[in-house]
Amino acid sequence: MLVLIRYTKVFMTRQDILQCAHEPFGDAFYYGPERLGERYADDEAGRLSSGFSKTTYQDVLDRLDRDGNMQNVGLADGENSENGHCENGVDGDSCVNLGNSHSLINGLDGHNHTNGVNGFDKSKRQGSDSTGNPTVIPLGFLKKFHWTFLIRHPRWGIPSYVRCCSPPLSETTGWDHFMPSEAGYIELRRLFDYLRQQGLVGPSVAGQANGTEAGKDEVSITVLDADDLLDKPEEAIRAFCAHTGIPFSPDMLNWDDEGNQKHVAEAFAKWNGWHNDAINSKGLTARTHPKKPVTKESENEEWRRKYGEEGQKIIRACVDENTPHYEYLKSFALEF
Repeated sequence: MLVLIRYTKVFMTRQDILQCAHEPFGDAFYYGPERLGERYADDEAGRLSSGFSKTTYQDVLDRLDRDGNMQNVGLADGENSENGHCENGVDGDSCVNLGNSHSLINGLDGHNHTNGVNGFDKSKRQGSDSTGNPTVIPLGFLKKFHWTFLIRHPRWGIPSYVRCCSPPLSETTGWDHFMPSEAGYIELRRLFDYLRQQGLVGPSVAGQANGTEAGKDEVSITVLDADDLLDKPEEAIRAFCAHTGIPFSPDMLNWDDEGNQKHVAEAFAKWNGWHNDAINSKGLTARTHPKKPVTKESENEEWRRKYGEEGQKIIRACVDENTPHYEYLKSFALEF
């Protein structure tokens, strides 16, 4: 089984049944000849030094096909920490993280990568369809997965992203400015709705398919909220595993051993600085103090203190823009 994983070490502990690939579509999105992102538009040296300057979306698909033979589960994530997932409908017994959802979306609602840096035209791709597919991936490929989504509230996700694009961490990540278009929430919602429209996610209630309890060959909605995961990690992972067909083991919540740590460090190496907390973690335990209620005023003051007046305004605008999309996806979240 193949696993494409982002910002969690839980599934990397199952090397006996899962193989991990880390944010593969980011290679084509940021660096390749079909790149849709503009982050390296004025940094040709940085793009070339990445090692992925010739990587196309088809290269990524071929790699996944070769590594896992597409007998997997996948996760398509919409923001830098947690936002979405998918699982394979072939055997339904594995898990993949496809990385940020904006890495898959082409021509979305006026974002700055609307037509891609190089005017990438997905209609010219082999297997193109006329179903309103918002991604650069043919529907035939998308049908190979049973999709699930891990979401995180923008009030936590956006400042986390900004931190990685600000000193001193930006000196390690190499990203010296935050781009609101990379938040990914609206892309995630659009992907979610398209997959529901195509019957690849659904129907409308977690744990149900076609109005009945999900059976072995039926597709259920699997939306998991990051705060729920942090408050009740074992319950959340048990629920996720039940939906995706991955055998659950309590050992999945612990990776304090040399083998797992080395495996994760190698898997996360290509995005230097973005995963320090995850790499240095030793397990997933319930936080002892749930997040306290916050007000806009207290949030604004915290962001102003950390990122200055202009930074606070950018974060607030981005959080406010994306919160409705998060809340929409949250309405589908698993309860346990």
